[in-house]
Amino acid sequence: MKDSRIKLFDMENYLKENFNIPAKHASDEDLKRWRSKVGIVKNPRRRFRGLRNLQERSQAREKQLRNIEDNIKNVFYNQDVALSFTNDNWVYTPPREVVQAGFGIDSVILSSMVSAGKIQVLQELGGIEGVARFLSVSLDRGISTLERPPISVRQKIFGSNLNKEKPPRSFWKFSWEVLQDRTLILLLFCAVASMLLGVSSEGWPNGMHEGWGIIFCTILVILITSITNYRQHLVFRRLVEEKKKISVLVTRDGRKQKLSIYDLVVGDVVHLSVGDQVPADGIYISGNSLLIDASCLSGESCPVDKHEGKPFLLSGTKVLDGSCKMLVASVGKQTILGRLMETLNEWGEDETPLQVKLNSVARVVGNIGLFFSLLVFLVLTQRFLLEKASHNVLMDWSSKDASKLLNYVVIAVSIFMGAFPKGLPLAVILSRLFAMRRLKNRSALVRHPSACEIMGSVSCICTDKTGTLTTSNMTVDKLWICDRLIEGVETSALRSAVYRRVLDVLLQIIFKNTSAEVVEIDDGKTILGSPIESALLEYGLLLDSDFNAQLSESNIVKVVPFHPMRKKMSVVVALPAGNLLVLTKGAPEVILDLCEKVFDCNGEPIPLAEAKRQVIMDIVIALSREGLSTLCFASKEIPGTSDEKELPTNGYTLVAVVGIKNPVRQGVKRAFQACLDAGISICVITGDNMNTAEAVAKECGILTDDGLAIEGSDFRNKRIEEKSLPKVQVIARSFPSDKYAFVSLLRRKFGEVIAVTGDGTNDAPALREADIGLVMGITGTEVAKESADVIMKDDDFTSIVDLIKTGRAVYLNIQKAIQFLLTINIVVLMLSSFSAIISWSAFITPFQLLWVDMVVGILGSLLLAANPPSDSIMQRVPFRKDMDLITPTMWINTIGQSIHQMVVLLIFKINGRSLLNLTGTKADSVLDTFIFNTFVFFQVFNAINNHEVQKLNVFRGLFNWHFFAVMAFIVVSQVIIVELWGSFSNTVPLCWELWVISALLASTSMILAAMLKLIKHNHFMMITKFYSQAFRYKRTSRCNIKVD
Repeated sequence: MKDSRIKLFDMENYLKENFNIPAKHASDEDLKRWRSKVGIVKNPRRRFRGLRNLQERSQAREKQLRNIEDNIKNVFYNQDVALSFTNDNWVYTPPREVVQAGFGIDSVILSSMVSAGKIQVLQELGGIEGVARFLSVSLDRGISTLERPPISVRQKIFGSNLNKEKPPRSFWKFSWEVLQDRTLILLLFCAVASMLLGVSSEGWPNGMHEGWGIIFCTILVILITSITNYRQHLVFRRLVEEKKKISVLVTRDGRKQKLSIYDLVVGDVVHLSVGDQVPADGIYISGNSLLIDASCLSGESCPVDKHEGKPFLLSGTKVLDGSCKMLVASVGKQTILGRLMETLNEWGEDETPLQVKLNSVARVVGNIGLFFSLLVFLVLTQRFLLEKASHNVLMDWSSKDASKLLNYVVIAVSIFMGAFPKGLPLAVILSRLFAMRRLKNRSALVRHPSACEIMGSVSCICTDKTGTLTTSNMTVDKLWICDRLIEGVETSALRSAVYRRVLDVLLQIIFKNTSAEVVEIDDGKTILGSPIESALLEYGLLLDSDFNAQLSESNIVKVVPFHPMRKKMSVVVALPAGNLLVLTKGAPEVILDLCEKVFDCNGEPIPLAEAKRQVIMDIVIALSREGLSTLCFASKEIPGTSDEKELPTNGYTLVAVVGIKNPVRQGVKRAFQACLDAGISICVITGDNMNTAEAVAKECGILTDDGLAIEGSDFRNKRIEEKSLPKVQVIARSFPSDKYAFVSLLRRKFGEVIAVTGDGTNDAPALREADIGLVMGITGTEVAKESADVIMKDDDFTSIVDLIKTGRAVYLNIQKAIQFLLTINIVVLMLSSFSAIISWSAFITPFQLLWVDMVVGILGSLLLAANPPSDSIMQRVPFRKDMDLITPTMWINTIGQSIHQMVVLLIFKINGRSLLNLTGTKADSVLDTFIFNTFVFFQVFNAINNHEVQKLNVFRGLFNWHFFAVMAFIVVSQVIIVELWGSFSNTVPLCWELWVISALLASTSMILAAMLKLIKHNHFMMITKFYSQAFRYKRTSRCNIKVD
């Protein structure tokens, strides 16, 4: 079976050995290896445009390893500030403009204090309260936009929260970059020389025509290439801007509101929680268990605790755990991150695997073209010299002889230009641009361009449940309390059925043990928080609308935020009598283990007997089987003298069991079926209990009869056989570490291409490990978004199907463009070489050669690269990561079409006058024009053939405005060149009969394409059977696969 694979010069092995790079996190050694292989053929300056500067990246990493934090501390001592110490008393005089603006401190003091971590300076300033006074801000109400100084003055004195960025590059810079191409420079030089020699031998203006024709083709190529590259530049700049669109929660005018990080000013009070990125340098005001990841600045991976004793927070760091309020002290260029960004240049994007493969193909074909172009030049020159020697005029040279030699140079350069598949890099760029734009319109922001390609190879999707399969509009559906099960909407029944003191405890748990907040906005109140927290708080407001009164009744002493490992969250509040009340909520199995009592129907706490515990668990299971997410509430009163650092682990009283309804999104079941038909398996990994997870998975059509549903503990403790892991479709009660381990195992052990969805900070490792990380744009934290490849703005699983279709279309479109361009390259090389060796002349003129290769070829490849995805693309198996870029089917189509074109054109080149019944003095010119015209029409019909590589119906989905625009441009331009610009293109006008014959001859390529697809079908199926069997072996009973 291995011998049945078609190879040309063993190309695929060569490409795999030298041009294979990982899709993510490629090492510098991998990137240097392939770049070193392609530097000779084309201009390196343009070839690596937009890619990472490896030298700059290496220097930046070395700078980080030298411990950036220690270097930055020197900033404090190097600042020219008006500070002096006299008898231990600190005297500071702020600048006049600062005082006139209404402030008591300037940006230099603030940025120096925060960057150097000088706690003693903060103390001298009067602590956080003193800094707030200097900045004219209230720590409780934040900045007042109605009082002086206004926001604009703050921005003038302290700066805005913007970092220095490179200005956008103009279109002309891209044009100049294209002009650095050595072959284009050589062509322009030849064109100028041709005009000079032509004028000297043929006079003005006839001697200028051929040179002007070459310049015209070269300018067209420069324009097409520059426009495509410039559009890519604009798309990537917009992508960078999208990445930076981060909102933060601040307090202004006494109410919380969301602002863009660009609108932050010094003095803003910012609220940070788990997963947030610190938007500016600031000072800790208050918070709970704050843990910061500062590795982006210090290079150290160990988290850092932040509290009143270590209050300085730096821009760009991330919140790993806990929450806090922060006073913004420095913004923009005054922050450590801002100063660091000024010293670093943009590195560009890592090249994608498909880019590297295409560069490798271009190198191989370009080297072949270089060989043939040199061969043609040497043969033509040798014969020319031999002819002169035979007439004893070897030393007698004229301008015509020089013009002839120059023409040979132009022919050789044109052959090389034609052989080099110039449209391939542009096809990749355009295909990605269309893909990214299409996905953006469908609420998916692609952060890394390689994601557009890799999604075509995805074979397994590991997805969350909440917010992805289900909506984010959660509601409390049922409540078990005081031995009664109450429908969530029946709040009046709850008030009448439950004793007041139990209801008070329930409300305290809802209002005080929450990460959600009620925020007043212009048109009323809104709730900010996660879907579950928002649903609970909304239910609490139905029971008691006075949220602020509930919070003011007692002081919160300690907060232990929710963590996936703990599966609970708790608060400790101080009661008026002096005792402390611990309020906790979380997973039923976790909370029930803490409880020793439960409120009975009379509102009295009674011992929680084992039988009663089982009854409660049965209620939890019954709610879960209805697809409800379940939580348990509990409380415990402890003495005020207790050490609140360690919360009690027993003795709690169970208050209630809550069932939260989370409806499945519309269209999810249809999207899952589309994935299964496409050969993609689905695994739901959730923190919910098994019954809820199974109910939702069955409703969505994920869990099948032969699929496995396991708990995270079964996977962690290896209670399931490793070989059965590909059959797992549900993992319930999982930790984030389970998701990471499961993804890693499927990728490395079973060779799966994994896409992972996530939204939390703890999902970041799995998002980075996966081939494609998909983060939810609405509920996702900034840490998760930073680790992802694609941001799903609508948090909808159905958008993932669009992403897969687009990824497959990118790969297919590139293969179509390769097949189209290779056909042109082979025909040009063979015919030009054959004609030069046999007849001492070029097959077609340099202008005509450049027109076909560099204009028609490029436009045709761009047309194929822009094809939108069709629905049928989801009826095939995923692309394998290690599959050949040029498949056996492509070789069969390419070689078959090339031979057909060569045979037809050679027949007419040799015997065209008699076949077409051409007579007269212009018969040779008419024949040459007819051959050129037929060659162009061959490429037009071949572009249509390549719209479908395997299917017979090439017209399905073909007719769109892109197709008509490009085809119309090529045909109209061909008519103008032949009929009107004959002096430039060395053509003569053709009669309508010859136009019809050209088109009919070229259309025979469509008949041949259909025959090739029929002839090769059985052979191709034998070849692919080996791959499909290996692929299906790993995916037995996991999905339905249809192969066209």
